[in-house]
Amino acid sequence: MSRTIELVMDSESGASAPRALTAPVDSARVVLDRQRDRAERMLNRARLIVLILLGIAALVYAPNLTPALNRVNVSVLVPILAWTILQGELFYRLPRLPAWIGVANPVADIAGVTAIIGGYAFAHSATLALKTPMFLMYFVILAALPIAASTRKAAAVACMAFGCYGALVAFFLISGRLPTVLNPVTASQAAGVSPLDEGAKLLLLAMAGAIATYATNWQERLATSFSRATEEREHLEARLARAQLQSLRLQLHPHFLFNTLNTINALIGTDRHAAERVISGLSELLRMSLSSASEQEVTLAKELELLAHYIEIQQIRFQDRLTVNFRIDPDARYALVPNLMLQPLVENAIRHGIAPRAAPGHVIVTAARRGNQLELTVVDDGVGEKQTRDHRDGVGLGNTRARLLSLYGSEHRFEAGGGSTGGFTVRIEIPYRTDTAPKEPGRRESQREALV
Repeated sequence: MSRTIELVMDSESGASAPRALTAPVDSARVVLDRQRDRAERMLNRARLIVLILLGIAALVYAPNLTPALNRVNVSVLVPILAWTILQGELFYRLPRLPAWIGVANPVADIAGVTAIIGGYAFAHSATLALKTPMFLMYFVILAALPIAASTRKAAAVACMAFGCYGALVAFFLISGRLPTVLNPVTASQAAGVSPLDEGAKLLLLAMAGAIATYATNWQERLATSFSRATEEREHLEARLARAQLQSLRLQLHPHFLFNTLNTINALIGTDRHAAERVISGLSELLRMSLSSASEQEVTLAKELELLAHYIEIQQIRFQDRLTVNFRIDPDARYALVPNLMLQPLVENAIRHGIAPRAAPGHVIVTAARRGNQLELTVVDDGVGEKQTRDHRDGVGLGNTRARLLSLYGSEHRFEAGGGSTGGFTVRIEIPYRTDTAPKEPGRRESQREALV
């Protein structure tokens, strides 16, 4: 019996996180915060455009307004415009805006609208102040709340808008600055306002605030429901993927056991001692396989250890007809590979390449790191592949293809084929990662004792 093993291994290995089957789903709050951050940036640009338009309108109105009214426009619009530009320079280059920006901007807007209305009252008359279209800006501010605010912020801003305008009307009435006319039609043509009109405006403002708050809350609940549904779907997909991988792995056990039992059956009548050695090797191989049954990926070192037991069994059967070489780079030893992947590939090489002929054969298993990729090859110099029929792509190769696709998707490469003069080569490339999870010796010992 001849066995050649060339091992080049090192105990040093890199560190990277194991690949998960599915990426984690962001929580609804994280998603909402990210979208609100983007919305706040867009709203600030819209605010800048609105302020520029208001400035143009103020310039157009300026010849027809008193100097006092023009001073009110300038004293309010210029600071808000400066704040809008300044926050863009200070904060909008950051990855995330400060949390207080989402509150400061609507508060500043409402304060600005209230200041203009109040300034008009003191510079001219309360009647002009309450009849100015500037009142409509409250509704513009409330309309933007569901886009960038949380429910609490929306409720607070809505209450502030209602409270500021209500306080102005109440102050004008109490101070005697506001002449009132009960009839709304008469009030529209006179130098006064109707309490009914102002009450209706306050009612509309309260309704707009309530709708904005409800819309914000509805958006939050919708985002939360969608996130939960997405997370549940991701969990189900992950469980399905794990179940499919487990099913693929379990297919290998009866396939391998069937071939090994045939080997034992063939040896019992001719070499009882060799049959006992095969049974002993099979027992150790099954113990190692069961000890890692729940793991989809294991280190290459562990995979090679399991493969060595399998090769011992096969060399008892083939004697000097089988030579196996291992050429493992130091960086590859602790790379993660699919559990029980190499064994069916080597079995495929022995069964279809070496067994059908009487001459000795060689199987070479290599592993090498190529940048961020791990390259694995299994090469035999056996009878090769028939051109008329792909007889080599049975359980072993087909199972390996499916597992690699499920574990790595488009990040892997799988090639299998025979040469023109015989032999067969399987070449696999997968992402290079190492296992950094902490070991649990006590737990593994208890599992080993339970298996034994």
